[in-house]
Amino acid sequence: MKYRILGKTNYKISEVSFGSWAIGADWGQTDEKESLKALHQAADFGVNFFDTADVYGDGRSEKIIAKFLKERTEKIYVATKAGRRLNPHIADGYTGKNIEKFIDRSLKNLEVETLDLLQLHCPPTQVYYQPELFDYLDKLVQKGKIRNYGVSVEKVEEAIKAMQYPNVATVQIIFNIFRQRPNELFFDLAKKNNVGTIIRVPLASGLLTGKYNKNSKFSKDDHRNYNRNGEAFDKGETFAGVDYITGLKAVEQLRKIKPKELSMPQFALRWILDHTQVSCTIPGAKSPKHVKDNTNASELNKLSKDTHKQIKSVYEKLIKPEVHQRW
Repeated sequence: MKYRILGKTNYKISEVSFGSWAIGADWGQTDEKESLKALHQAADFGVNFFDTADVYGDGRSEKIIAKFLKERTEKIYVATKAGRRLNPHIADGYTGKNIEKFIDRSLKNLEVETLDLLQLHCPPTQVYYQPELFDYLDKLVQKGKIRNYGVSVEKVEEAIKAMQYPNVATVQIIFNIFRQRPNELFFDLAKKNNVGTIIRVPLASGLLTGKYNKNSKFSKDDHRNYNRNGEAFDKGETFAGVDYITGLKAVEQLRKIKPKELSMPQFALRWILDHTQVSCTIPGAKSPKHVKDNTNASELNKLSKDTHKQIKSVYEKLIKPEVHQRW
């Protein structure tokens, strides 16, 4: 496993880390014992950064991570998120006091005294224009409830606005073969401002694993079934906002480009890691087998310039018109 510095936090974190949405909820059936095995497998392979949120299974993901932390001795960083518990989820709800209540709940769930990293959880765009909230987060750092804070965003524009606040340490954003816009401007600005970049949805909700086809079925409690058109939350979180059939066509083109020695997930993750401005990517995993394949991407050679060029061509022909300017 290779490591990179996570912006202003100065945490030295695994470049392939662990996203724990899938072990909480919204990805079909989960098994706590299997989830714990996956977490331990990740740590055994050198993963030391785990991303979660208070709404993943209504705290279930955080509580499973708390059990996992008790069974490890090495230094492990945990990032969580707050804000999506608001009902309705509107900008006016993003007050310092509300976020502090959510933080207190996460501290209890994770059984820690201080959060390593607190991220605002994809708030409405207007929240990025509320400096009083970011001032309050500074006070929570002084109180010792959080060590660092950042934002998880839907849009590049939100990421750029957030970086204007000097103590925003990280931005979590969707970036993958199907969502390439962050590489146009955002990454360079993040590097200039020493802001860490956490890459979520790296496999486009599994589309880029190459294991699905037009006949694949997803269970009722899987967001890939109930959120394809943004019925429950932002459409961009499911299959990276790409039409499912269009995505399958693109995957078949990518399969022809992929070096033979790489699995499709490794191919997709390696493409992300080849961008040096990336701090880490956080693929999810519900089983140890998935963890092994994902973490191995860190040890692989960079893709060739020609391969990158061919990937870009597939994106521009099939995907870009559909997603590029939306997020």
